[in-house]
Amino acid sequence: MKFSAPRGTHDLLPADFPLWSRITRTAEEVCETYGYRPILTPGFEDTDLFRRTSGAGSDIVRKEMYTFEDLGGRSLTLRPEATAPICRAYVEHGLHREPQPQKLFTIAPVYRYDTPQKGRFREHRQLSVEAIGTDDPAIDAELISLYVELLGRLGVEGYRIHLNSIGDRACRPAYVERLRAWLAGHGEALDDDSREKAVASPLRVFDTKNPVVATALEAAPTIGESLCEACAAHFAAVRRYLDAYGVDYELVPTLVRGLDYYTRTTFEFVASDLGAQDSLVGGGRYDYLVEEIGGPPTPAIGFGAGIERLRLALEAVDAAAEQPRLEVFFAVEPEAAREPVLQLMATLRRAGRACDTDYAGRSLKGQLTQAQRAAAGTVVVVGSGSVSIRRRGVADTVVSTLDEAAGLL
Repeated sequence: MKFSAPRGTHDLLPADFPLWSRITRTAEEVCETYGYRPILTPGFEDTDLFRRTSGAGSDIVRKEMYTFEDLGGRSLTLRPEATAPICRAYVEHGLHREPQPQKLFTIAPVYRYDTPQKGRFREHRQLSVEAIGTDDPAIDAELISLYVELLGRLGVEGYRIHLNSIGDRACRPAYVERLRAWLAGHGEALDDDSREKAVASPLRVFDTKNPVVATALEAAPTIGESLCEACAAHFAAVRRYLDAYGVDYELVPTLVRGLDYYTRTTFEFVASDLGAQDSLVGGGRYDYLVEEIGGPPTPAIGFGAGIERLRLALEAVDAAAEQPRLEVFFAVEPEAAREPVLQLMATLRRAGRACDTDYAGRSLKGQLTQAQRAAAGTVVVVGSGSVSIRRRGVADTVVSTLDEAAGLL
């Protein structure tokens, strides 16, 4: 009898590992440069974890989960995505009682029953990066910037970043009713899959691979027209901070994510040379997920990026990786502008130098404590009229501007 790998899976052979290792090693280095720590969860979880968080009407729950009953009669599911398991671990192990945000990443297999195509496997490896415990829009921009940095270090070009906000509990329900009414009046423009989504979860109709349906949906009302004041302000800040990072993006008012737990910021990196499966990474904010699984109200944001798809984009690329270490922590006084700090951090990170700042609204004293916990070699205290550079065992250096400080780092 001759055996072969199950359909939708693939073997990594010795010849594949130089490129594969470069991708995973660089991903780990970039995450650590940005202050994210590794986490690893089991390959299978209680089935209800995904049913509860992903939504009963999602494609993952309806069509794609590998679910089985173990010998003890428990319903278990192979991990179809990494965010819900990481949030489960966050609650179970009391990470919400540690300093926030918890900045975590994992590189692990995920399993989805889907039609295999180029870049789409039933078992694939995914880089998942999560920032749990803050609603600061600057962390949204940082997470997107992190993946830009990863692609830059690997030499990947020719991608586009799509960006949108899908609102929250305050503004989305009224919009969903408007959308539901529009879909009811345009059922002839939808396919069977979209009609099912229109009943179960109308927002998901935008997550379609049917180009005819996608064209028809361009006339549908968009969530951007219905954002509440708080969501609109949050989204404006995300865009402002992305501009500070120098990240180019396109506003796509129909961009949604396929799972129930997403709120506010959503984003996607697409690369046209990957064919039909052109998404390199997708992610967004999920401010209610931790609460949904029994934790305290906890805002968060994250993304999932397929390693196999990144490998496709890299097959002809040869890039070197830098060895990361945490060098600089920026403590920003409340009256000081954050944008110049983010710009300098982006410059340092592009040079392979590890740096971080506060995203939890701490006082200056709290930020200095956080810098000490992070064992930062240099602490830069940014005020409205002066900048202080502090290094252990050396007298502080005080300069007038952040530009002057940059030349001393």
